[in-house]
Amino acid sequence: MNEPLAERIRPKNLDDYISQQHLVGEHGALTQHIKRGIIPSLIFWGPPGIGKTTLAFIIAKESQRPFYTLSAISSGVKDIRDIIDKAKQSGGLFTTKNPILFIDEIHRFSKSQQDSLLAAVEKGWITLIGATTENPSFEVIPALLSRCQVYILNSFDKRDLENLLERALQTDVLISKKNITIKESEALMRVSGGDARKLLNIFELVVNSEDEPIIVTNELVLSKIQKNTVLYDKTGEQHYDIVSAFIKSIRGSDPNAAVYWLARMIEGGEDAKFIARRLLILASEDIGNANPTALILANSTFQAVTTIGFPESRIILSQCAIYLATSPKSNSSYEAIKNAQQLVKQTGDLSVPLHLRNAPTKLMKELDYGKNYKYAHSFDSNFVDQEFLPEEISNTKLYDPGLNNREQVLRNYLKDLWKDKYNY
Repeated sequence: MNEPLAERIRPKNLDDYISQQHLVGEHGALTQHIKRGIIPSLIFWGPPGIGKTTLAFIIAKESQRPFYTLSAISSGVKDIRDIIDKAKQSGGLFTTKNPILFIDEIHRFSKSQQDSLLAAVEKGWITLIGATTENPSFEVIPALLSRCQVYILNSFDKRDLENLLERALQTDVLISKKNITIKESEALMRVSGGDARKLLNIFELVVNSEDEPIIVTNELVLSKIQKNTVLYDKTGEQHYDIVSAFIKSIRGSDPNAAVYWLARMIEGGEDAKFIARRLLILASEDIGNANPTALILANSTFQAVTTIGFPESRIILSQCAIYLATSPKSNSSYEAIKNAQQLVKQTGDLSVPLHLRNAPTKLMKELDYGKNYKYAHSFDSNFVDQEFLPEEISNTKLYDPGLNNREQVLRNYLKDLWKDKYNY
């Protein structure tokens, strides 16, 4: 039997599917779609090895639909059209069991390749399920993205990975026959980086290289995989570890470490746009209003590397990384929206105060929509004290300026306007 362990114990139905309960639990969105028999086109977004392909297969099986699969790495427009022609011949419509086309790594498809899917998705000849490790807002064309629902798949937690190992020990036709004891699992968890496929492949490598009885320890795992570890795997743990080190070095204001990790990514063949996107996010999340120019430079960097590419892009990325690393830091905007979203989840859909409502019709005016609203520009300093939040959460401060020179100016400005209302 040449199939790897990860393939041999791949779940065949939702009951066996580990993790992603927000999607496949009893009240999960995908569970409800399957029960109703209406499967929309979907984009699964999440890190590698978390079951995107498996979930697409299970959806097709449980909804009793034909299942076609393509890899964006090796497939082109002709392959897409061939499958669409097959789907059209089967009479696929929104109201019938139209085929599912699963495209792995859909972010690698060019614009023209993605365009070739539009008509088939729009007319219901196929139900598209795309899988991506990259943000689909950047990598999937807007026309196609608007026709799909995006679902985020989370990394496996420790319990999920332990359950996978236990399943392998109990159910796999080869592993279950061996005398195996897992004494320590920390190294397996750490090296897999939340990637279930990688975890199972490493586990199989370890147990197949030992004579029985097999005692799995951290030392044994590390000794077996050390020589198999690559310096930079763009789809594996090193990819995410090095990006993490890069971002944390910039956040920590260390330009030397920032350009070192940048060089590691460049030498490893990382996509320039991927790096530039991370810089763009960091410019807002970690610098924000402490230096608003950071976001402008990061956006210009993204546009520049998209146009130029390597090798010249390395200079632009280096300039941006160093600028961001040496900028004052603030996460106050990030904290503000996080706090606001949490408040919305806690308080629900509170009514908009009447004086803030739009009143385009006579009836709305008679219902006091917009009544007593004070137009700020009609007052001194273009400001007048009035309530802009729902009554239930009035006086709630969500934005707390950071402790840097520029935001201290903002703090004093807001304190002067609002006096003690928000306790700035």
